[in-house]
Amino acid sequence: MSETLAPEEHTGLFSEVTGAQWLILLAASAGWVFDIYESQLFTIFKTPALNELLNKNAAAVQWHGNVANAVFLLGGAIGGLGFGILADRLGRVRVMTWTILVYSLFSALTYFVQSVTQLEILRFFVALGTGGEWAVAASLVAETFPTRLRSFASGTFHASSVLGAGIAAITGWIFTDPSSWRQGFLIGILPALLVVWIRLGVREPAHSQTATARPSGSLFELLDNPRWRPRALLGLALASVGLGTYWGIFTWAPELIAELLGPSASPAQKQAAGSRAFLLMNFTGGLLGLLSFAPIAHRFGRKFTFVCYQIGALIFVPVAFLLAQTEAQALVSLPLLAFFVVGMHAGYAIYLPELFPTRLRATGTSFCFNVGRSMVAVLLIIRGYLGAVLGLRLAVVAMASLFAVGLIVICFLPETRGQELPED
Repeated sequence: MSETLAPEEHTGLFSEVTGAQWLILLAASAGWVFDIYESQLFTIFKTPALNELLNKNAAAVQWHGNVANAVFLLGGAIGGLGFGILADRLGRVRVMTWTILVYSLFSALTYFVQSVTQLEILRFFVALGTGGEWAVAASLVAETFPTRLRSFASGTFHASSVLGAGIAAITGWIFTDPSSWRQGFLIGILPALLVVWIRLGVREPAHSQTATARPSGSLFELLDNPRWRPRALLGLALASVGLGTYWGIFTWAPELIAELLGPSASPAQKQAAGSRAFLLMNFTGGLLGLLSFAPIAHRFGRKFTFVCYQIGALIFVPVAFLLAQTEAQALVSLPLLAFFVVGMHAGYAIYLPELFPTRLRATGTSFCFNVGRSMVAVLLIIRGYLGAVLGLRLAVVAMASLFAVGLIVICFLPETRGQELPED
């Protein structure tokens, strides 16, 4: 079935969307905004935090930066899968509020850490909540909107992530003093207030309530069923590519800026410049890439769009990390990198929920996206060794080879453009 709309249909494209559906999209997006905010606080503050906790040992700072990211991804895998199963069994809205409480509380507790071990433990617990929130919210949005609007709604949901990254970047810009990183984490408690509004104003979709009355949320069935198992494993591989390159490439942009500024720049100047670059990447290239994925996927298909984005990333990662020799050059090339590396993540919110039936949707989506995090944890440990041997730039470019893997994986997945969500 084609999703191509007749000219007269464009005017009323969103006229069939109800206030309750818009409210669900707003609530899911708000949860995702603060999910990203909590995640990116560490990207912004990892260098001053680790410098303080490790007495400015440069080698140890880079190593523990990768370890903390790996621990975060592992926690996301465990929390995401666990909360995804619960969402299929107990309902999307209820479980989404639990995930927001978890990531808010443990992020705020980072204010009190006294050792790098404590920091890494808290990153694990923050990730339990952030990992669960995305899969639950993505499933909720996909189930709420009609077929012809699903890609736009899901793409908009994921594109809201740039607001979270932007708020985190602004936080880093405000707290430029290297000793003020604790205050940045402390204000991470604020998203907990979102839970009150969600619980009072957002209701579970009717068909989701019906689905939870059936046997649901079974990881065993997901991986044992010959129809869903290939989709789960291939979806896992596809998500691992995007997550591995995000954490192994995109999040190291502030360090590239610091390297380009050289030893003459103070730590505060490097912190401010890195935050500005991160803000620019998210609100130019990253936002445009996220918003562009949905209309391209709507017109040409999910698989075609993933191919385009991965080829673009293969080109622009080396351009940014190998050819940029000044801060100005980096500020031009990094947004181009962000368009493809960040933009393809909108595809996961659109595509992964379309692969599974309602009773396994949050479980399957979470399995792909969050178990992918545990795969990426291993890749980041490898990336840590590459960084020690090759240096920042070559290690990042080596991670870009994962996009070639993604091009192979997408060939074996089904096209879901214009199709109703699957059911048994």
